[in-house]
Parts: sequence; C-alpha cells; structure tokens
Amino acid sequence: MTVTSPTGFIAAGVACGLKKSGNKDLALVQNLGPLYNSAVVFTSNRCKANPILWSQQVIADGRVEAIVLNSGGANCYTGSQGFQVTHSTAESVADALGISAGDVLVCSTGLIGEQLPLEKLQAGVHLASEALGEATANSLEAGIAAAEAIMTTDSKPKTVQISGGSAAAGNYSIGGMAKGAGMLAPGLATMLVVITTDAHLESHELDTALRAATRVTFDRLDSDGCMSTNDQVTLMASGASGVSPELLEFTDRLTEACASLALQLQADAEGASHDIAITVLGAATEDDAVKVGRSVARNNLFKAAIFGNDPNWGRVLAAVGTTDATFDPYDIDVTFNGVRVCQGGQPDQSRDQVDLTPRAVDIRIDLKSGAHTATIYTNDLTHDYVHENSAYSS
Repeated sequence: MTVTSPTGFIAAGVACGLKKSGNKDLALVQNLGPLYNSAVVFTSNRCKANPILWSQQVIADGRVEAIVLNSGGANCYTGSQGFQVTHSTAESVADALGISAGDVLVCSTGLIGEQLPLEKLQAGVHLASEALGEATANSLEAGIAAAEAIMTTDSKPKTVQISGGSAAAGNYSIGGMAKGAGMLAPGLATMLVVITTDAHLESHELDTALRAATRVTFDRLDSDGCMSTNDQVTLMASGASGVSPELLEFTDRLTEACASLALQLQADAEGASHDIAITVLGAATEDDAVKVGRSVARNNLFKAAIFGNDPNWGRVLAAVGTTDATFDPYDIDVTFNGVRVCQGGQPDQSRDQVDLTPRAVDIRIDLKSGAHTATIYTNDLTHDYVHENSAYSS
C-alpha cells in the first residue's frame, strides 16, 4: 500500500551517505506510462528551496516521468551552487532512465543552509536506478523502501492505498507516501508527498482534483504553525488501468488518500502526546470556521493545557476572540471529548467530567452563526517537542 500499488510505477529507496546514521536517504519513483500526466502543489512560503524552484519549472507542461527525493539536506538558501546541484541531480536521473531532465521533479528535506554533496547524490541516483532495473511493478518492498528514504525525524514511513471505480466502469488504484513530523502548517502542501494513480486523467483534471483534496486535508493540518520552505505534494498518473473515472469520484478517492496520509503525519508529530481535532460548527462561512479552528490550534496556552490533560475552555474562547469571524462572543458552546463545558459563554458541565488521558482529543466549538463547519488537526505542546526541535541539528 504505497506508491507502487497502482499499475505503471516502480520505486527504490537507497542509502548514499547524506545521513550520518547511514539510513536510506534517496528515493526514486518512475512512471512507466503510457501516460505521464501530473500535478503539483507547492508550499506558499515565499522563501522557497532550490528543488521547489526547479520543480515549478518542470510541472509547467503537466508532464512528469520521474521524481527523485532526498533526505539529509534541504538544499535551501544554498545559492547558485545549490540550484546547480538540483539541476544536476535531475540530469543524473534523466541519464540513468533515458528520459528528459525537464520531466524529472526533485525534492529535498533536511537542514536549511547546508550544501548537498553532488557526488553522493549522483551515486545515490545510480544505486536507485539500478534498483529500479531490478524492480517489478507493484513491488510493495520497493515502495516501502522509498517511503523510508524520505524520512527525517519521522518514526515510521507513511503510506496509503485507495481503490476506485466500479465493476461497470472498471477499477483503478491510488497509492501514496509521505514524510513529515514537524513544521506541519498549511500552505497547500505541508510536507513531501508523492501520490500515484493508474487512472486515465489529463493534467488539468489532476490539478483540479489535487487542489480540492489538499484544501480539506493537508491544508487543515496545523501541528505547530510552522511552514516549511521545501514542501510539495505531487500527483502522477500512468493511465495504465485504462479507466477514466468521473472527476468528482476520483477527487473523493484522492481526498480519502490525502486524509489518511495527513492523519498519519499528525499521529507522528514530533514529541506530541495528543492528537487534537478541532471542529468549528455553526460558522457563517467555511473561511470563518477554518479561521477560528486555526486560531485555537496555534494557541500555545491551549496546546500546553491539553498536554497537562486540563480542559481549560477559557483558553479556547480567548483564542476564538482573536479572529474577525462572525459570532456573538457570549453565545458560544465548547465541548471537550463529548462533555459540553461551556454553553452560551457560561460554565456548563464540570470540567472534572472530561477525560483527556487518551491520545485522541475532540474539541467542538459552536459559533451559532451559520451552517458551515470545518475541522483543523493539531497536536499538544510538549517537553519532547521543545527538546527535539532544540537538539535537531546536534
């Protein structure tokens, strides 16, 4: 259940010495066709890494035959030398696979401001291309190896497989892999994600579906409010199933895949001890619901309270009040794990009835101002999160 699940894709994950640990650090995914249609969403951070700048050029024509991803270095703020490393990496993939460098996406993840050693990347591409030559389509082991190679502070690989279609119209598959355990905040893409499908769809259709899916999944994941310089979500279609699904049906299945990966990222967030779903109900608009949910998700006092198993609903209301959403500040309900602790801006059931010892935490905020709703996913603020992000480069 990974990028090699759909027909027409092979993958590899190898170690080329970018990581001090010696673990896998370079992944390569190739689309064998017959279609090479693709779509990508990129971080909206204005400070973008060299691989993002390169990949934005590659995707302009909607055609992608391969994607190479490395962990162990972000290749961000590394100047013209860094961009040349990205370009040369794509050329190495192109030479190895007999394709055009202009059809090769490049992704990097790791520390900013450190030059990547081109010779190690080229050696890794050589190893990965050899592994591709030995791989067979739908190889689960190869797909998992690729997912492992893009991990940084992740504790486990994140993968998914979703089936679509029908007996009458024919079936197709969607597979994917993701990395991300920190700097999870919205900006269309919020981490490195590669999604593959053997459905037969045009690039503009893939783009429409991908943007719709990421808007309500990855874009609603706000673990720590920090947006990366390197993040992108890539969707590649081989068309090998021969099935051309209705765009709405495909978008629904793609959204399922993205939601699964997003929740796996949330569950593996650096140092977290609680996974928090903040659902805003009764909003005047969907934007208001997102705005309110995100304000609470980014409130460090609220996140620290959840870490301490304290249902401090006052911190929720204080965070809601910082937004310009439409609501009556003295007519809001707040529920923690099924217990309504605030009704109409006043105390309701005792907070002693709330059990926050499970990892999953469900917060519901009713603004009573309309019919719109949205859910934002976040984590608590823990000692381990602070430690991991202070010792990351040591």
